[in-house]
Amino acid sequence: MSSFSYFPHTEEDIQQMLDRIGVSSLEDLYCDVPQEYIFKGEFDLPEALSEQEIREYFESLAAKNTKLKVFVGQGAYDHYVPAVIPAITSRSEFLTAYTPYQCEISQGTLRYIFEWQSLICKLTGLDCSNASMYDGATAAAEAVRMCVASTRKRNTVVVSARLLPNVIEVIQTYAKYSGVNIVVSEDVVEDIAEGTLDLAGVIVPSINRYGIIENHTGLADLVHNLGGIMVMYCDPSALTVVKSPAEWGADVAVGDGQSLGIPLCYGGPYVGFMACRSEYMRKLPGRIVGQTKDAEGKRSYVLTLQAREQHIRREKATSNICSNQSLMALWCTVYLSLMGPEGMKRVNTLCYERSHYLYNELLATGKFEAVYEGEFIKEFVLKPLCDVAKLQQALLDGGYFAALQTEEGYVTFCATEKHSVQEIDRLVKIIKEL
Repeated sequence: MSSFSYFPHTEEDIQQMLDRIGVSSLEDLYCDVPQEYIFKGEFDLPEALSEQEIREYFESLAAKNTKLKVFVGQGAYDHYVPAVIPAITSRSEFLTAYTPYQCEISQGTLRYIFEWQSLICKLTGLDCSNASMYDGATAAAEAVRMCVASTRKRNTVVVSARLLPNVIEVIQTYAKYSGVNIVVSEDVVEDIAEGTLDLAGVIVPSINRYGIIENHTGLADLVHNLGGIMVMYCDPSALTVVKSPAEWGADVAVGDGQSLGIPLCYGGPYVGFMACRSEYMRKLPGRIVGQTKDAEGKRSYVLTLQAREQHIRREKATSNICSNQSLMALWCTVYLSLMGPEGMKRVNTLCYERSHYLYNELLATGKFEAVYEGEFIKEFVLKPLCDVAKLQQALLDGGYFAALQTEEGYVTFCATEKHSVQEIDRLVKIIKEL
């Protein structure tokens, strides 16, 4: 018998395996590790606890956390999550395990991935979408590689400096090890207009790091005339009320799906999306699920395109993405299905009303100045006229996470449909009393 109830191997099993590889004990497997690095004492582990005792222990740990009202965005937004979503996403007919290699036993997974792709195409206005990415930043980095792969011999991608800083950093990391030249630009139009760059593409935000909705009139024509690809980084929640990437003439759209009802979760897991025009479909990383009919003529789903290294020659693969954030894609799919077009418009309307109310109230305190002109939906920056460290501490003491400082010394605020007028008034009162 095994010494441990939940270990599958008996002592005899273990000895047979050791004999097969020619060693006498499990310790021999670590013989090349210097002895001074091998722990030889007894592990200081607590006594076993009952289930109730374990629950109480972790509840006591959780009680030590300070719960704050989040009034910061910067790529992760505190939106309302309908209670039905966790119930639906836990159903076994949807949440089948791992990569759906065998379509006949993975119809639940394949179906919701197909629905995810369809919804992303509807939001972006583009022709096709893949089966999700790890997060928005890595989706943007994969789009850089896609630009280079699609334009051949061109090797420069111009990245707007108004993208979120973490997105730019991930792009630069991917590019460094892919041999791609990245130009971070304060003015994309000006930097590419001369036509001197070996331009493979550009990446610009739909809504920039300061929360402002950007105007990209004429950019797509300029990029295309120079032989490049236009990529747009988007907040998918806002795409229900702002011009879509397709309307701006973009070829590829990427972003993070977190704003589609995924809780903040201490920063993850989130899910990236990527959509493109049909001519670039075969350059999409990951996989694409398609709809077909089975032998009985019933609707069914299959993996139509797979560009992983297991399926084709390794050097021809576009990505090694497999299960990735499939659960999060299901989460977003359920959220969008529940909310519908009118529900999403209502969310953005509430965000707009609450954030503009907060913006005006903060300016009225006399402790801030406006920085940028331009329309915003839920996020904005202000120039502080007070000590930022004292401002942040006062807000923390009052139960708020807000006034995150940017590289330029501005402070950011964000208000969504979850933030009531009463909560906003309490935040403003704390700042008035500084």
